[in-house]
Amino acid sequence: MPTGSLRKKALKGVGWSTVESLLSKGVTFIVGIVLARLLSPAEYGMIGMAMVLVVILDSIADSGLAQAIIRKKTVTDDDLNTMFLAHLVVSVVMYAILFACAPLAETFFHTEGLTPVIRLLGIGIIFHALTYVQGTQLTRRIDFKSKTKATFTSAVVSGIVGITCAYSGLGVWALVIQRLVHQVVYSAALWYLNRWWPSFTFSMDSFKDMWGFGWKMMLVRLIESIWKELYQLVVGRIYSPATLGQYSRARQYARIFSTNITGIVQRVTYPTLAKIQDESERLIAGYRKIIKWTMFVTAISMFAMGAVAEPLIYCMIGSKWHEAATYLPLMCISMSLYPLHAINLNMIKVKGRSDIFLILEIIKKIIGIAPLVIGAFISIRWMLVASIFVGIINYFLNSYYAGKSLGYTSWMQMKDVAPSYMIATAVGASVYFFKYLPISNFIILPIQLVVAVFVFFAICESWKLEEYVEIKHLVQHEWSKIRKRF
Repeated sequence: MPTGSLRKKALKGVGWSTVESLLSKGVTFIVGIVLARLLSPAEYGMIGMAMVLVVILDSIADSGLAQAIIRKKTVTDDDLNTMFLAHLVVSVVMYAILFACAPLAETFFHTEGLTPVIRLLGIGIIFHALTYVQGTQLTRRIDFKSKTKATFTSAVVSGIVGITCAYSGLGVWALVIQRLVHQVVYSAALWYLNRWWPSFTFSMDSFKDMWGFGWKMMLVRLIESIWKELYQLVVGRIYSPATLGQYSRARQYARIFSTNITGIVQRVTYPTLAKIQDESERLIAGYRKIIKWTMFVTAISMFAMGAVAEPLIYCMIGSKWHEAATYLPLMCISMSLYPLHAINLNMIKVKGRSDIFLILEIIKKIIGIAPLVIGAFISIRWMLVASIFVGIINYFLNSYYAGKSLGYTSWMQMKDVAPSYMIATAVGASVYFFKYLPISNFIILPIQLVVAVFVFFAICESWKLEEYVEIKHLVQHEWSKIRKRF
């Protein structure tokens, strides 16, 4: 594909992926604020416990075939039908295992009433399997306009249903029903928008071809899922459902910028860069620009959120979530590294080295045992501090292997992202101490936001950082196009 055409398609994909994230996550964020005021930390903690088993089994049902399909240059109908049947069969088996294991999870967490919550939430595994082919086809075409429609519709419908159930006094079941409605509506929307229908044929040759790449990606996702849920498991088992609810709520806010921005970038860049995987110069140039742009936005956003964490949470969801407000700053620092991890690993996938990807995940998880031990025997706060240091070590592991194959070393990456972290530190430090003022949080928060925005623009206008200038020109260009239409 010509450079200009691919770039145009990628930019359009980023645009629609951003819109998708802003609309769906924006609705989810607002719904979450309402639900957090209506429900208790303990009820959120029950969902966190239930999702440990659901997430792990869902990652097995994923099978890694979608990743194999996305990077294939030519995809046949046999590939799609084989992928559909494989996902469907495995998802049904995983749900059967979940159904049987639910009482064991209830016993483990010492939480009465957890079994039916797990069993009902687990149905989502099957609905998730029904969306793999549809979503993968849209991703390959970089058609995020259709995915935006599906995610926004499902977020609005499930949000309305969830809030209605919470107002009706259904408690934890309001969260369960909300999640199920979201998955059902999203699945139906994708089927309507993509209009691909299975012929229920299975090709062993096609499966072997996809499985050769996919099984390693499945193991990677499984390891990653187990690892993420281990934190939930430790907090839920050692502490209490209420503490887990506080931890989960803080983690959800910490993921707003880091994982959502990274998700936008990954969804577009993986299929885009996969098309030029054999053109080294274009690949390096694209890779470098992605890291600089992503970290510019993410680092500054995360440090700013960490600095205003307490007034932000108190104003949005109330003082009953105080514990979450103390966890959030540490999580923001740790999660600011997430895009660097993800983008470096993305490049390893683009190069087809799922073997290295798998080995790295195993090594990193061995190193990451330390924070879990600290969380179990000392405190959650010290667990989060240890996670920051482990994240730094993991970054060097990821960037070393990605840089080795491309010629873009860890040191070069650090020089590229250092200005973003310097601005992020300045913005965060300029507003953090306002929280100690003896005035209402509803006054402190606006002051912090105004000062943060002022410091940000003052530094960026003074430094004329390349990422800032490019983003500024892009926004100005798009704004001028909008004005001309009206």
